[in-house]
Amino acid sequence: MKYYKHPTAIVETDEIGEGTRIWHFVHIREGAKIGRNCNIGKGVYIDKDVEIGNNVKIQNFVSIYKGVRIEDDVFIGPSVTFTNDLYPRAFIWSEERIIPTVVKRGASIGANSTIICGVTIGEYAMVGAGSVVTRDVPPFGLVYGVPARLRGFVCYCGKKLEKVVEEGERDITYECSCGRIVRIKKEWFE
Repeated sequence: MKYYKHPTAIVETDEIGEGTRIWHFVHIREGAKIGRNCNIGKGVYIDKDVEIGNNVKIQNFVSIYKGVRIEDDVFIGPSVTFTNDLYPRAFIWSEERIIPTVVKRGASIGANSTIICGVTIGEYAMVGAGSVVTRDVPPFGLVYGVPARLRGFVCYCGKKLEKVVEEGERDITYECSCGRIVRIKKEWFE
């Protein structure tokens, strides 16, 4: 086997990348695709046809339902829940009710957050712990609260961007305390 699976884990798919580690009491349903070098913590549920990229870290007790796609290098904190139906009813269910959600490369989602289906969380965005995300998060966006609101922007390293170096017509250039330069499009502020 090219990946590690704890003996208590239930894995119903063959599409698990090399170097991935699957821990205690995880359940991965058929049709799920998981990339290389992922870490899937205790008690995680990954539904049918979910797509997870490479180098993704999923902490304990996360629920990822059908319709979710997670790109490379994403961090998902403990007890995060993704939804897939905007109008759930126990007595009404069909595949047509599934609304897709995308988490873009390098994004981080804090512990105990809920991601309402139909949103896109942009590249390198950060969702604060305990947030309820009800709308799209722009690339590098920092959101938190219930409901989550845009509170600023973060660097690739995760620190909040505060030092403006240059303001252009279409974007603002920041310098992070880590020394990196990040350009934020003004349209992302809207």
